[in-house]
Amino acid sequence: MTEEEQIKADEQYMRRALAEAGLAMAAGEIPVGAVVVCRGRIVSRAHNLTETLCDVTAHAEMQAITAAANTLGGKYLTDCTLYVTVEPCAMCAGAIGWAQVSRVVYGASDEKRGYTLLAPRALHPKCSVTGGVLAEECARLMKEFFAARR
Repeated sequence: MTEEEQIKADEQYMRRALAEAGLAMAAGEIPVGAVVVCRGRIVSRAHNLTETLCDVTAHAEMQAITAAANTLGGKYLTDCTLYVTVEPCAMCAGAIGWAQVSRVVYGASDEKRGYTLLAPRALHPKCSVTGGVLAEECARLMKEFFAARR
């Protein structure tokens, strides 16, 4: 895949993650969405469910990883890319590392709780990361959500 094709694919899948974030927002959840793609096919999609499930671990990434593992029939996601609208937290980065996700693509950075600040070595050593894909759109959802709460 050429660099231009990869950028186009990343934006396409991030839009799918943004759609999940919109579902979270509509449900009163912090608007974070995620999709897992394996060999050009979406194998899971998820959004935050922490309020719905009363579970602080029910982040979009955790839900997407679990669903992808169930779909693919194994705990390792070595041929998969995780797209998520906001930079993963340290907890999610740990799960991404244990699942051996090959690539992470995120939208908006999280300067307060993002893994790059709190746990920069949590991902698997072979995992590649692309940040800033549709960052403005991803950040705008978060800002709108929290502005409405204040």
